[in-house]
Amino acid sequence: MDFPILSILIWLPIFGGALVAFRSASADSAQRIAEIIGAVTLALCIPMMFMFDSSTADYQMVERFTWISYFGIEYYLGIDGISMPLIALTTLMSLVVLILARRSVSKSRGQYLACFLVMEGLMIGVFAALDSLFFYVFFEAMLIPMFLVIGIWGGPNRVYATIKFFLYTFLGSVFMLIALIYMRSQTGSFEIAGFYTLPLSFSAQAWIFFAFLFAFAVKVPMWPVHTWLPDAHVEAPTGGSIILAAITLKIGGYGFLRFILPIVPDAASYFAPLIIGMSLVAVVYISLIALVQQDMKKLVAYSSIAHMGFVTLGFFLIYPILGLGGDNTLAAAGADGSRLALSGAMIQMISHGFISGAMFMCIGVLYDRVHSRNIADYGGVLSHMPKYGAFAIFFAMANAGLPGTSGFVGEFMVILAALQANFWIAFLAALTLILGAAYTLWLVKRVLLGPVELEHVKNLLDLDKIEYGLLAILAIFTLLLGLWPQPLVNVMSATLDQVVQLALVSKL
Repeated sequence: MDFPILSILIWLPIFGGALVAFRSASADSAQRIAEIIGAVTLALCIPMMFMFDSSTADYQMVERFTWISYFGIEYYLGIDGISMPLIALTTLMSLVVLILARRSVSKSRGQYLACFLVMEGLMIGVFAALDSLFFYVFFEAMLIPMFLVIGIWGGPNRVYATIKFFLYTFLGSVFMLIALIYMRSQTGSFEIAGFYTLPLSFSAQAWIFFAFLFAFAVKVPMWPVHTWLPDAHVEAPTGGSIILAAITLKIGGYGFLRFILPIVPDAASYFAPLIIGMSLVAVVYISLIALVQQDMKKLVAYSSIAHMGFVTLGFFLIYPILGLGGDNTLAAAGADGSRLALSGAMIQMISHGFISGAMFMCIGVLYDRVHSRNIADYGGVLSHMPKYGAFAIFFAMANAGLPGTSGFVGEFMVILAALQANFWIAFLAALTLILGAAYTLWLVKRVLLGPVELEHVKNLLDLDKIEYGLLAILAIFTLLLGLWPQPLVNVMSATLDQVVQLALVSKL
């Protein structure tokens, strides 16, 4: 492509972050520059979306040239129906965080904004990279700004949470690097698409499968490698929690679609019952843990783990589930059944980005006023903050999967797909509609409803213009995706069909 739109999307916020960090004379000037860069980056996504051809699975807006010829590493960028929606979500949520910093950050605001700008560029790089080592560089580099955000602007236990976050996510991806080097030795290139046609024995596929699984399961995060997430959320500032939930977790799901299913289809099929079982534990067991939380951030963090369980469940439902009702699977139902599962998982990722981001923002609004996340420190907030209460209840209902919101669409599609594969899997997955409603309504009752018994609650001020505007934007997207998901389905359809074809063709 003549106009390097993807390179601009990546490097504009990265270099803009350096400018904000080192050249801004004041917090206000840093704020203005950061918001302009974030707005321009988001605006560039509009022509990208209009130019995108949803009828083909081919990579589009490709930029490619040799980066390090000796190792066969290329500067290779492109988008398809999987990466394009995630890039758009990244630019939107990053701008939300940048604007919100006006209200929630006073300490070293320029450096805070710089971290998020750099992180935005690196996350876009993850979704746009078509060279696997280039992907790995972005995948690892994005840990650095998040490490700084939690470590500098986090809560009292931020050092513990930061080290735990870094060790979990970094050590998992070391195995991925080993797998990438091995496959490069077989193909002579780090090109991701080249790995799709690489013939691999089952033992090689199994080793590669677990190497990728360690890297991406931690990012999702899947049970039982989920324990870093609640700690990171509790200690992270509001902006950190928003990006962590809305974007960073999606990189794990993206990795399953981009790497595991197409590269090691036989190992993915063999170990599908394991992943489905881990996903169902996340959906059911983690939801029960959310029920007993006394910290609002921890409750929503555990809720995120449960909702992301639907993503990994949808990815692996396309494979035969031997021992659980024979081989009556989505594969037998044809491409439509498999596409239903993958489309539901992708919609769940995008929806969770809006809803979880909004939920953490709502918690941040209260924390900025009261400096407490404990549920017991509230009660009757709705009577003194009616605008806030309306948004908080709306996003709580969306989090519980209320029909008409985006929270319902993805989960419903995955449950439908699970029902075609196995009744008991569908039954366990559907429990989230009950458990999600239980912990969400319990949170709403204790924080927003009831009598006002605490003096500081009586003095709460309702949303200001910035908070109101940002929550309104997220509410609009949550409703739009819930009422009209078809445009997103159309964008993803051709690419997901190709993923299904690659994932169901044996390499043995």
